[in-house]
Amino acid sequence: MHSRQHRQRQRLKLILIFAVFSAPMVAAWGMVKWGVGIPDRHTAHGEVRLQLPPLNEWPLTVDANNSDDAWTLAFDCSLQCDERMDELWRLHRALGREAPRLTRLRIGGDFEELPGEVSGQWTEVPDWQEDNSVWLLDPFGRPALAFDANVASRDILDDIRHLFKVNPL
Repeated sequence: MHSRQHRQRQRLKLILIFAVFSAPMVAAWGMVKWGVGIPDRHTAHGEVRLQLPPLNEWPLTVDANNSDDAWTLAFDCSLQCDERMDELWRLHRALGREAPRLTRLRIGGDFEELPGEVSGQWTEVPDWQEDNSVWLLDPFGRPALAFDANVASRDILDDIRHLFKVNPL
């Protein structure tokens, strides 16, 4: 009788081991099959605008090309320039140790440059320009995201952080 109980315990242990190792596979299959428990994807607040030219083709009074492999946050300062400058300066500071990976390019406005900012003017206003828009350009000067004037700076910061995370140095 003792050996019968021993065999049953051994079988029970084997079944439990099998269950422990197969449960994650069953759970993963259920997540895929019914879409339950799958985390939401990160969605960008900006838009990809393929018609935008690279930064070196922008009609600007300043050479804004980076030589230090930094991303560029270019913004049109047509309306409410002092507010927009301050918002984006604070956004830049909020990046903390990642701040050197970003430069700011202010286009328009007659204000003194803030730290970490380059300013210039449009030599001619391109047809794709929108007042108070913000553009994020990769280190090669290619547009990555465009943000309308109504996108909050915290959403822009969220997108920048995400891009920095998926594009390490």
